[in-house]
Amino acid sequence: MSNEPVSLAAALASFDALWSPRIVSRVNDYDVRVSKVRGEHVWHAHDDTDEFFLVLDGELTIALRGADGERTVRLPRGSAFTVPRGTEHKPSSAAGASILLFEPAGTRTVGDRHEEVPGHVDVTTGHALDARGN
Repeated sequence: MSNEPVSLAAALASFDALWSPRIVSRVNDYDVRVSKVRGEHVWHAHDDTDEFFLVLDGELTIALRGADGERTVRLPRGSAFTVPRGTEHKPSSAAGASILLFEPAGTRTVGDRHEEVPGHVDVTTGHALDARGN
């Protein structure tokens, strides 16, 4: 990690892969990640952590399954939402979006419980940016 400012626009411009977050910073034991998304991700849950979403551009929809049934939240640009730990959720974006995620380092993009992972989904724990913010 660099101790220099990171341009989120430059970080997002440095890759094209969808659902493949880049780690732009760390805060204590948490990764700050940016990702480009389009289409649907997979239903998944993080058993031990909440997951924070901030929409930087575009619009994100998150379907949620909980004890009280299913619901969907719509996040336009500038909106934030936290999915509580253990809640099954499925993010999607019809037209595409850029998002910022805040979650413990090492958290898998498909959670601890998930559907079959499509080939285009990168299931790593985020890719580090290089020294130039790429």
